[in-house]
Amino acid sequence: MTIKELYKAFIKTLQQIYESNEATAIANITFEEYTSLKKNEIITKGETEVSEIIKEKLNTALERLLQNEPLQYILENAWFYNLQFTVNKNVLIPRPETEELVLEAINFIRQNNSKTMIDIGTGSGCISIAIKKNAPTVKVTAVDVSIDAINIAKQNALQNYTDIEFIEINFLEENNYEKLMQYDVIISNPPYIPNKEILDKNVVQFEPHLALFVPQNDPLIFYKKILSFADKHLTAKGKIFLEVHENFAKETAAIFTNKNYEVQVKLDMQGKERMLLICRCQIP
Repeated sequence: MTIKELYKAFIKTLQQIYESNEATAIANITFEEYTSLKKNEIITKGETEVSEIIKEKLNTALERLLQNEPLQYILENAWFYNLQFTVNKNVLIPRPETEELVLEAINFIRQNNSKTMIDIGTGSGCISIAIKKNAPTVKVTAVDVSIDAINIAKQNALQNYTDIEFIEINFLEENNYEKLMQYDVIISNPPYIPNKEILDKNVVQFEPHLALFVPQNDPLIFYKKILSFADKHLTAKGKIFLEVHENFAKETAAIFTNKNYEVQVKLDMQGKERMLLICRCQIP
């Protein structure tokens, strides 16, 4: 079978569960990964016979895709803020919306010459690494409850040539805060999805629930803990950057405004309330 023939069959099979454009996009990425050929090269050079090794890899990838497994986990890599990250079942797949939060933090760090930053619930390390790469003078600490996630994050920091302090810590236990210092920037994309909320199969079946879900009766638990942490660990002119559930942005903001913080709710690229930028109220 030629590469072109396999490519066409790959797309046709994917169309069982994906729209035509999405199936083609997935096929293009997968074939480039395993054959090093882009779509136009498949068209012009696609008469080459596929080796058994490559054919087996593509067929295995196709089987996993048909089970709704995300392509990023199959290829074990994802792009975020123009950087490549290793990902697997132990970490969330970086989302493009989170890049907007990172940009806000980078701009603040540069404008204020911020010295220290902490990333709470770092996962793959994409937030910390993207910020450190673009604001190299800031000292970055990244924490996570999962040692498996920490190990992936360390690998990503190494492959992206960034120096970051990673700490395994359960952030919900406030007695752990004494191990941490004060920070000019606190940033977090914590778990915020109520555990009864219905999500796509490729998310529920494959992405780590520890990084996604919170109790139905206390969906803002992590934000309450971040507030408690910030009271003693955010510097006087520091700032907090949070990604939030679009349905709970105002409720999350209220947690902070009720404790003498100024909160700006920002919309993401889709017009959803997904970011909070928070600083201490300035007393006249």
